[in-house]
Amino acid sequence: MILFKLFLSFLQIGLFSFGGGYAALPLIENQVITINNWLSQEEFIDIVSISQMTPGPIAINAATFVGQKVAGLPGALVATLGSILPSCIILITIAHFYVKFQNANIVQSVLNGLRPAVVALIASACISIVLLTIWPTGLVSFTAENVDLLALGLIVIGFILLRRFKFSPTLFMLFFGAAGFIIKYLFKL
Repeated sequence: MILFKLFLSFLQIGLFSFGGGYAALPLIENQVITINNWLSQEEFIDIVSISQMTPGPIAINAATFVGQKVAGLPGALVATLGSILPSCIILITIAHFYVKFQNANIVQSVLNGLRPAVVALIASACISIVLLTIWPTGLVSFTAENVDLLALGLIVIGFILLRRFKFSPTLFMLFFGAAGFIIKYLFKL
């Protein structure tokens, strides 16, 4: 039963997520935390982080990790299959029709209309992750005891390094992963 539920949940995510993995994150979060209660917010953030570091699309990696956590290897396989099956079917169908109608105005209008929705989904995922990182308790207030000042500091430093100094994203992830580990576990801050 759990395998079927995993498959259906990720099938829904695969059907309704447009714009890539980051756009799918709010849908994944809703399915695995709110609807099915498979993960906590902290576990979800950890899975998103791991999914970003491993090769491959983030939504598929997240599906694999969630499936593995919920039901082991069979869970990883069915969650991944559920996640990719709609895309495979839709892409084969669209490719067939796109070749025939690629210059039609209605096709261009639909694609132009989807762009703002994709940007909104990506922004929503980003905001959710940042808020949970800065306020790990989920209570957004600007008092010192509710704010993870270390996380806030690392976010600000990371943003400056990425935007102003064009720091390599790969080195960025390695550096801040190591810094987070050292600060949290070695210095116990």
